[in-house]
This record gives sequence, structure tokens and C-alpha cells, in this order.
Amino acid sequence: MNLPAQPVRSVSAFDADEPVLSDHVLLPFARSPRFGELDEWSFNDVLRRPANLSPGGWKLNFTSLEGKWVLRGRELAMIALNPRHPRVVAAGIPSPRRPVSPRTVVILLGSMRLLAAWAREHHLPDDLGAWRDHHLHAFVADQRQRLTADTTLTHVRLVQELHRCGPLLTGGGLATNPWPGMSARAVAGVTWTKENRAISTPAIPPATWFPLINAAWTYIDRFASDIVGADALYERLRENARSRVDFLAAAVRRWLRDPRNLVPLHHAREPAVRNVGGVHWSLLALKLGYARETSAFKGGHRGARAAVMAAVERGQCRPAGLLDEYAQVVRADGTTGPWHPGLDPRCLYSEIRVLRTACYVFVAALSMMRDGEIQEITKGSVVQYFGAPAIASAKHKGEEDFPIKHWWIIEPVARAIAVAEELSPDDERVFTGVRSRTAGSETFNAAERIMTFIEHVNATTQWTGLSQIGAGRVSPHMFRRTMSMLTDQFPGSEIALGIQLKHAASRALANRVTQGYAVPAADWTRFLDQAVEAARFRGLRELFALHREGQPVGFGPGAEQLKGTFDTIAATAAAQGGDALVEEGMLRRARISIRFGTLNNCLFDEASPAGAVCLEKAVVPPGHTGPLVDRCRPDRCGNSMIGHQHVPIWESEERGLAVLLEAPGLPPARRAALERQRAEAQAILRKAGR
Repeated sequence: MNLPAQPVRSVSAFDADEPVLSDHVLLPFARSPRFGELDEWSFNDVLRRPANLSPGGWKLNFTSLEGKWVLRGRELAMIALNPRHPRVVAAGIPSPRRPVSPRTVVILLGSMRLLAAWAREHHLPDDLGAWRDHHLHAFVADQRQRLTADTTLTHVRLVQELHRCGPLLTGGGLATNPWPGMSARAVAGVTWTKENRAISTPAIPPATWFPLINAAWTYIDRFASDIVGADALYERLRENARSRVDFLAAAVRRWLRDPRNLVPLHHAREPAVRNVGGVHWSLLALKLGYARETSAFKGGHRGARAAVMAAVERGQCRPAGLLDEYAQVVRADGTTGPWHPGLDPRCLYSEIRVLRTACYVFVAALSMMRDGEIQEITKGSVVQYFGAPAIASAKHKGEEDFPIKHWWIIEPVARAIAVAEELSPDDERVFTGVRSRTAGSETFNAAERIMTFIEHVNATTQWTGLSQIGAGRVSPHMFRRTMSMLTDQFPGSEIALGIQLKHAASRALANRVTQGYAVPAADWTRFLDQAVEAARFRGLRELFALHREGQPVGFGPGAEQLKGTFDTIAATAAAQGGDALVEEGMLRRARISIRFGTLNNCLFDEASPAGAVCLEKAVVPPGHTGPLVDRCRPDRCGNSMIGHQHVPIWESEERGLAVLLEAPGLPPARRAALERQRAEAQAILRKAGR
């Protein structure tokens, strides 16, 4: 909707000393940036910064804008950050009740830089009022050619903001909305239909997903105890080490008298090590009780060095490491050995970073939390919620009116968070910062750390026994997309998926965003189809093995069909003089139609559907093939087969119905229904000889 024309402002509506965060709750003793600050508005130490943002991402920088765009950018940011400002309200600019996040304004300002550069390239005037709709159409068309629709959406919203905020922009804004009556999504090409519900985020391919999750869990389950133990030992050695080097030669000779004490040698797993096989002097000094910062084995301590070198000559040495033993793994070549040759201080620091990333990967994959939500996890936030482990969101100043949310998680995720919490250098958060001996903590850039983790795993598989992780970039939001898609593949999971994704209310209304996350990916579809077929054949092969041993494969008419097919395969293979491999090949080529179920197995054959009770007098939905599972009648269908695993379920069902029928005062209709159900269960059990 176009705003009515108003006089063009020649001076800014905002005073230079006005705070730009008047509608936000500031941190204690914080001072808001002022509108007159020309270079940047920093929100660090002013507003609570999201855990997954670096300090550089929490400020507005105007230095890359030129001319009128500098004031225009500041005014646009001022309006977005203060939607209830008296002059914004007086100008009649339609605004939301709450101010937008500063991060949204940072992104909007980045789009403005792009638009300003595009305008200079196409020689457009600085006066926005002189621009015509076709100029903006061309700008958006250029972005759509090189960017995704979701990214183009940001540029479309900027154009619409320059029109919406026009009454308060010095020199005026865009005279008209270039796309009247159209939403920003429609303009950017972000379409949502029943046929096209997919979001732009790709799913992680199976060749990457499985080895990645397996590597993350192996680090948490197998390697974490070594890394945490070595870290604790290293801290104790450093605390107890003395800086003065006294009686070093005597200490070395005394230490070497014990054959269990081995001189540490540099090994190939150390980062950037040059003298592989040389003595690790700093670690040796630390084990002897001297601070590693001292030059203990230099200068006048030649006797100590000579004693150490003599020990190396006679073989009293080993790869440098803080621990004597490490978790054993089976490697790809079939050998068994330690997963790491030795955690010396450099390796330890590297493996701590890898382990913390493994914890992040595992939590992101199996909780479906967003990156920002994971990095907001605080220490002690894993609680019991209605009898199950859950992550409780933290309360922050200015958010007292928001209820605490809980993310239900599985026990392994809780364990991953516990490991990350133990290694976190931050006083409050679990995933903010990576421990550094020299720099305290640093920002946890999840996307970079994930790729570093993959590279580390792939470079060390000859030691760890882990599988190579498939090539391709993996970003934090791809975990949520992949697990959403996988969860949606199982019947009846859509409501649970919506609740887990925190879209419970809109899920009931078929929320399109959640559906977009869950839409299948082509490579996963192929993989799941292959996995289902492989699982089906394994079950069929087990039934054939039972048949060869003379055991019944099941009960009912479906079992008789299957037995006849097995007899034919066995007889044909015997006539050809074949062995078990020949039988298995014939079993695979037979393409027996069987569906393994919880209550029975179905041998429905689409080529010969006659006799399927589920299709009798049924309205088959358009495009549907196969049986109608919800109308299955195991008690009287000629395709039904009761397996050995189904019998206890039906026995329990029959006993439960018998108990219900003994209840006094049952209404006649209810009693008749229970008796019919019990008769069906008894008919099935009779087929099984019960």
C-alpha cells in the first residue's frame, strides 16, 4: 500500500544526542549509542548479545556508505529500532509494537550497501524520489539471478522499507511501492504451495550424515574420558610445577631408575611438529615437576640431557603423551590399538576443540535446536521435565515476560551437553568460546568448527578407526533440516515433529515452514528406499533359514503361500546342485511380496490382489497402490501371516479383553464390541495353534 505524499524533509527528524535504543532494555549501567555517532553504533556491553554472534556482528557500521546514504542508513536503523518513537508515530508510519532485533537491522544495512553500490553502477541519482519502479524491478531481478530466493527476500524488504519510512527520511524515500498488493515473499520468489514446499536449506547427504554422527558420538562415548582425564592431569602438573631448576640431573636419574617412566618423544600427530622422534623436553620437564616455561634442559644441565639421551638409546621412551593408556579401537586395516598415539599439551588443546565440536554436532543433530538456541544453553540447564531429560532455556534481563521453554532430549544428548559443560571456559554458557591456554576463550563459530571437525576426522582415520566423512559443506541449520526430514518419514510423527520444532500451535494448522523442513531429499529418498528393501530381504532370509531347518515360518494362509514358494526355491536349487548361495540368489530374484508388520505380515501381491479383505467394498484413494493397512483383518484375510513374534502380542490382547469383559455393568453395545474383538484375537490364536 502506497503512503500518501508528504513534504520532503531537508533536515533529519532525529536529534544528534538522541539514544538509538530507547525502546530496548539495556544492560546495567550501559549507555546507548547516540544518533549523531556517524561511524558505528555498537551494541556490545549495551544489549545482551546472542551467544552465536561475534562482537563484530553486534554493531551497525556506517563507514562503508557514502554521501546521503550514511544519514539514510542511520535514519532507517533509528526507525526500525524505535517503532514507538513519537516522531515515527506522528508521521503515520505503520510499525510493529516491539522493536526489531539489532541483528535484523545489521542485515538490512548490509542490503543497503549493496543497493547503494548498484545505484552508483547504474548512475541513478541520490534522490530516491527520482527513482522509478522499473529501476527497483531491475535491481531485484539482478539479485534473483545470483542469489537464492530467501536471500533476495532481504533486498526486497529493504526496498519496501525505503518506501514505508519515506516520511521521516531526509530527502525523502521511494515515492511508491514498486510491487503494490504483493508480499515481499511473492516478489522474491519464495513460493509455498502443496507441490513446492521445500526450503532452500539442503539436507545433509547420507554419505556425510552417518559417519559424521558416528564420529561425534565416538568422541563423546569413547574418547572423551581420555581427553578429560589428560586435561585434568595437565592442569595438576602445571599447578604443582616449580619454576626453579634445582638438582635436575639427580631428579632425572632418579626418575629413569623406574623402567615404567618413559621419555616422551614428539610424534606425527602433534600439530606443526618438525622434529618427529625427538625428545619432548617441555613435557619431560613437566613430568619431573618443573614448569614447562623454564629452560630446564639447556645451559648448564648437560648431565641431565645426556642421561635422557642414553635412556632413548636403550629404548626407554615412547610417543609423548600425558596418559599411559588410551581407549582401544579397531581400525580399517583390522588392527587394534590406541585411538591416539599420545595426548601431549598441543594435541590435548586440539582434541579439546574437536571434542567440544563433537558435542555441538551431536546436540544439533538429535535435538533439532537452532544454532542460536544451542549456543544459549547455560551450565546446569539440563533438568528432568515431566520425567524426561530436557534443556531449560535461560532467563535474561528484559525477558522476564517470556516463559521458560523446555526442549526434551534423549540421554545421549544430555551426556554430550555434560561433556561440553565440563570443558567450557565460560562461566555461564556451555558452547561459547573454546578453551585456549593463552587467550582465554574465543567465539564459537559453529560453521567453521564443524568443517574443521570433519577435516580432523578424515585426516586421522588411520588412528581412530572412524569412517571417512563425505565431502561437502555442513552448516548448523542443515542438521535441523535433515532430522526434520528423517522424522517425517515415519507414520504419525508430524504432530510430534511440530512440537519438537516449537511450532505446536501452527502445526495443528499445517504450518508450511515445518512442512518445508520435512520435505524429503532425493538422495535420502533413494537411501531410505534401499534401506527398507535391505531390511525386508533380511527378514525374508531369516524366514527361509527357519524353513530349511524344518521350523514353521508362521501361521495362517499367508504362511502357507510363503512355505510353498520356499519349497519351490529349495527344490529348484537342489535340482541344479546349488548351495546356500544359489538359494539366496534365487530368493532375491523371486521378488516375494511381503510386508512385515507389528501385528502380522502381509503377502499382498499387487499383480493378484484378489482375496485381499482390506480392499473389499473399499474406496481406494487416487494413486494409492498396495493394501489398505488401516482395514487389515488378520483373522480372515488370505494374505495374512502370523509370525512367531506376533503370537505374544495377540495372547496379551486376548487376556486384556477377557479382563475387560469381566467388568460389571458393561453396556450391551460395549460388551458386544469387546466380544467381537476377542473373537478375532481367538481366531488368530487358533491359527497359531494356541
